[in-house]
Amino acid sequence: MGKTAIMKIMDRASGGEVKVGDRVWCAIDLSTARDFGGANCTLQFDDITDNKGRVWDPSKIAFTFDLQAPSHSEKVSNNQKIIREFAKRQGIDKVFDINWGIGQHVLLENGYVKPGDVILGTDSHMNLLGAVGAFATGVGNTDIAASWLNGTNWFRVPETMKIEATGEFGCGVYMRDFLTLLVGDLGAGGMDFLAVEFLGDVIERSSLAERITLCSMVTEMSGKIGLIIPNGPALEWLVERAGANGQAVRDRVREITPDPDAPYCEVRKYDVSKLEPMVSCPDAPDNVKTVREASGEAVDQVHIGSCSNGRFEDVATAFEVLKKSGFKVSSSVRAIITPATREVMAKCAKEGFIEKFIEAGVVFTNPTCALCTAEHYGALPSGDVGCSTTNRNFIGKVGKGSHTYLMSPASAMATAVRGVITDPRDILC
Repeated sequence: MGKTAIMKIMDRASGGEVKVGDRVWCAIDLSTARDFGGANCTLQFDDITDNKGRVWDPSKIAFTFDLQAPSHSEKVSNNQKIIREFAKRQGIDKVFDINWGIGQHVLLENGYVKPGDVILGTDSHMNLLGAVGAFATGVGNTDIAASWLNGTNWFRVPETMKIEATGEFGCGVYMRDFLTLLVGDLGAGGMDFLAVEFLGDVIERSSLAERITLCSMVTEMSGKIGLIIPNGPALEWLVERAGANGQAVRDRVREITPDPDAPYCEVRKYDVSKLEPMVSCPDAPDNVKTVREASGEAVDQVHIGSCSNGRFEDVATAFEVLKKSGFKVSSSVRAIITPATREVMAKCAKEGFIEKFIEAGVVFTNPTCALCTAEHYGALPSGDVGCSTTNRNFIGKVGKGSHTYLMSPASAMATAVRGVITDPRDILC
């Protein structure tokens, strides 16, 4: 019997042969904490070491400030200061402060994520790094602090589901729509503690941005990790970012590629050729309909961004919709765009997007996690309805008494233009 990708990753990290159900200790390649939770991690570490402990390897620890960047409360500012002082004391130089953007994306852009890596983080969507074949997972503050002691953490080896996607997306249909279809099809518990391998010609052709989007909501289906083996332009991008470690990236791809006879608990196949624009309706990600079915619903605010859809390609898609609409959003809608990182923001500026968005009435913000929660500027008041490209729409997530629809950047911008939920094909096709 062969091995799945997650089994091969855990073989390497544990130093032995694993099988499904085993509980094993794995060496950690990178242990990260955000400004949200990071201060508690440092305080716990100092507490369990009586303020005398040294982290096991400063080069394998990173901090990212992305929830409130810059901070808009004294409490968060103090927490960020605690992290900065801990990092300086411990000799940790990977501190991506308020000017960098969303943690996972920043780590990717700076070459700190390789296929086959085992990565911990305080973000529940850390596993989107499976888009490049890394086993990344969100854990609690105590697990992070403990990993800083000896560089290990224990895991149960999960079963693996395989999802094959074939065909071609039609006009106005995107990877986010396929992801939304999956969430509606499988439901909130459909990937319960599973590793998921995404394969098929749709995946083989996909960009890095599309792969990030696809893996960004595995958490919303209760999955442990979604994995895509890097190939094509996505692989070359990783190799280039890795610099001197580029060959190690290629070697890892070969190491973690699943065997032809790998064991899968379930195989699902999808043809995306007839897929329509999809939307997650209030108040759960798996409350899925076509955009056409939800069309006409008036909205108060539209937000494009987040770890799911904040890459340059996502912003460019929204720009194309706005361009075809005469560069004007509805006066009844507050439209906000948040790039994932400063690198993305700089590219948007270079392409002339930002000026056009501003002229159209869009608020173009600095790079952060932004309106994934109500902890950021733009929180919704009670009774308001929003459309967003984030990954969760539980009631009150971005403001008590508010409701949110989740959709692709194209659908979101079409909605911003018309003032009501709109199928982007009505504008693009």
